[in-house]
Amino acid sequence: MTIPADTAPGARIVVPVALEGRAYDIQIGRHQLCEAARLIAAMAPGAKVAVVTDERVAALHAPAFEACLQQEGIGFTRITVPPGEATKSYAQFIALCDALLAAKIERDDIVIALGGGVVGDLTGFAAAVLRRGVRFIQIPTTLLAQVDSSVGGKTGINSSHGKNLIGAFHQPALVIADTALLDTLSEREFKAGYAEVVKYGLIDDPAFFDWCEVNWSRIIAGGPERDHAVAVACKAKAAIVARDEREEGDRALLNLGHTFAHALERLTHYDSARLVHGEAVAIGLALAFRFSQRLGLCSGQDATRVSRHLDAVGLPSTLQQVPGGAGTAQEIVAAMGQDKKVRRGVLTFILARGIGQSFIAHGVAAEEVTAFVEAELATNGQAR
Repeated sequence: MTIPADTAPGARIVVPVALEGRAYDIQIGRHQLCEAARLIAAMAPGAKVAVVTDERVAALHAPAFEACLQQEGIGFTRITVPPGEATKSYAQFIALCDALLAAKIERDDIVIALGGGVVGDLTGFAAAVLRRGVRFIQIPTTLLAQVDSSVGGKTGINSSHGKNLIGAFHQPALVIADTALLDTLSEREFKAGYAEVVKYGLIDDPAFFDWCEVNWSRIIAGGPERDHAVAVACKAKAAIVARDEREEGDRALLNLGHTFAHALERLTHYDSARLVHGEAVAIGLALAFRFSQRLGLCSGQDATRVSRHLDAVGLPSTLQQVPGGAGTAQEIVAAMGQDKKVRRGVLTFILARGIGQSFIAHGVAAEEVTAFVEAELATNGQAR
């Protein structure tokens, strides 16, 4: 796979999300903040804007974006929330809704999520229920959010029972993926986001996985490879969302690795010092392929190839790599019980017949999962 001309340095790539009555664009490229302000001014002349961000992103990017808003004559309020997964809580949700009401945000105004997946999920949920729905725009500042959580309209917060269990489908009016914002990410944050990039190759695009194996270091370094990777991921997700907006069919494929990942996040109490979402997804991807191998669905060669690629990037691929431990097999399987794909108490997994050949597996026996997890805990994934 080569990089097409539209991902040359300085190019802007537009990916449409074709939803009837709720269509919107994803704009991808470097240094897009002032373009975002221009589009907002054209989209909603005279509207007020609330910029929701977290404390870290506010220091890095909010002043530049707000300067762009001022240039376009757009009035705005900044609302800042704490960073980290713990912010996706009832308390922060209520506080954000109250702050938006205090700012007198009305139905014709716009709420902007300037931040990573946590800010996007929380802000989108607040926008979905505020005055029974106001427009919102996603300006994701992490790789993970640019290729995954900012696209598709899933919004929500966490519960003690599990991740993202309270929320709503509420599509953004626009997504601006400014890849220059990713230059400020730590190496750990960027690599965690990369797990969501390579996932798209593992779902149904083996050529993209091949390309990632060759180009992953260039994606991290920046340049046209980064923009190309974001564009491929966004195009893949946009196509799936257009077919299945509310995850009633093949949109569930986007959760490859996530049944394991969400269980691990719950067991580590959403403590980002121990495990961030993308690291949990990396482990989940490796486990999904090794579980598929155990069930006789996938070759050992493909399962090993996935794990070795994650290892090469510097991502975890085994349960033993969860700081402080992942828990027992019984605890891990119990934590899966609140997964959103559970139907009538029966587990559903995304499994694979090979790289780029993922599928939805209904009714996976809990005993099979427990035996697999026990083996993983005992062998450190060495069966690969």
